[in-house]
Amino acid sequence: MKERVNPQADAQAADGVVSQSRRRMTMLKWAVVLAAAFVVLLLPRPEGITPQSWRLLAIFVATIVGSIVRPIASGAVVLLGVVAVALTGALPVDQALRGYADPIVWLVLAAFFISRGMIKTGLGRRIALLFIRAIGRRSLGLAYALVGADMLLAAVIPSTGARSGGIIFPVAKSIAETYDSRPGATARKLGSFLMVVCYQCEVIICAMFLTGQASNPLIAKFAKQVTGVELTYGRWLLGAIVPALISLVVVPQLLFRLYPPEIRHTPAAAEFATAELQQMGPASRQEKIMLAVFALVALLWMAPVLPATRFVAFEFLRNMHYAVVALVGVSVLLLTGVLDWTDALSERAAWDVFIWYGGLVRMAEALGETGITKRFAEAAAGFTAGWHWWLALAILLLIYFYAHYGFASITAHATAMYTPFLVVIIAAGAPPALAVLALAYYSNLSASLTHYGTTPAPIYFGAGYVKQRTWWWLGLVASVPNILIWAGFGLAWWKLLGWW
Repeated sequence: MKERVNPQADAQAADGVVSQSRRRMTMLKWAVVLAAAFVVLLLPRPEGITPQSWRLLAIFVATIVGSIVRPIASGAVVLLGVVAVALTGALPVDQALRGYADPIVWLVLAAFFISRGMIKTGLGRRIALLFIRAIGRRSLGLAYALVGADMLLAAVIPSTGARSGGIIFPVAKSIAETYDSRPGATARKLGSFLMVVCYQCEVIICAMFLTGQASNPLIAKFAKQVTGVELTYGRWLLGAIVPALISLVVVPQLLFRLYPPEIRHTPAAAEFATAELQQMGPASRQEKIMLAVFALVALLWMAPVLPATRFVAFEFLRNMHYAVVALVGVSVLLLTGVLDWTDALSERAAWDVFIWYGGLVRMAEALGETGITKRFAEAAAGFTAGWHWWLALAILLLIYFYAHYGFASITAHATAMYTPFLVVIIAAGAPPALAVLALAYYSNLSASLTHYGTTPAPIYFGAGYVKQRTWWWLGLVASVPNILIWAGFGLAWWKLLGWW
């Protein structure tokens, strides 16, 4: 007698196996997180460090490990860490929550709202299409057009996911498909080249602006806590501008030679952009307001490094905190109806960053106040004893850079390693400003290595145009000129500026 087959029962059984496997993996991840905390607690507490401070360190380490292995979303992990800090008495509750009053946290939140306006009004897409219409008649020029648009948008949009997933990637994919380049046999026609170049340049752009990606302000906060060196929007951009522009010229050229597209001439790309712009029509009132806010916010963020003028009003603007500038921009968008409150409430990425950023800022700050970081610096000085500071800087920067193979985000990498490496490098005798800048920029550049290095990586890789082995190989190759350019031209530029 023929056995009856029940597809529904088989599917339910398969789902049950998958669910059970996921639960086991989640439990294993939680075990790793808790083990990290208990390992710290079991270590001998140094003399002069209070039990509360040692508990704070254990919770902080567990939070960082949780952000890496992710038993639940990173934002939720940090929130649990904040709760644990208050619950265990490691910090009073008002101190545990103080990070959410930090102006930099509000800067990032406001910048996400501004990026929402760029996408909602269509201004971001219009900017990308204008670049393509202007210089997109060859495949290399097309790549530079996409990169140029991304660079301009990064001046105020800290969400790499919004820039890539909402603006640049859809345009790049549409153009590739215009030339019948799709995942599979036709990928090398154009699409694979565009995906690789857009991502490899994305991480350079991330390094270029304080708003290049969401955790850059966190890195700036760590730098100020340890060294007192303040990385404002203008200072960050001024330090990055020369090496970043060189990298943005060199890397696409290198990839064009190592991984060239089969199609070299792309007149249809410019035609595509022209047709899309015609379909969009003239700039709407909302777009014009958005453009004005975009320009105003960028100008005011740059004001502290612009030459002084004789106008008293301008001096007032120069002294305005850049978090206030961002909030003013959001206020204009709300008052003019470009954004409504529903837009702000539905910006999930913004609120996610607000939760994890505010929590980490306060825990890291409080940890620095305990004296534990100073003890670590004293102990670490022995590791590089007798080394010339430039040798210690070079070796430790390389270790820091390639350690990103073990991280799925820039945030996790910087949170776990930025402060310890900064402390060790300074202990070796390197100028503090030099160590701060090099580690800050390398935190971003190192995300080029893998298909999971930062948020846009799975967006571009997930399109299916490039195999993982090829993606990793090209990421490794592209890392070499980036390291050399930022170590060579970067150090020379910062020396010329008198920063070290």
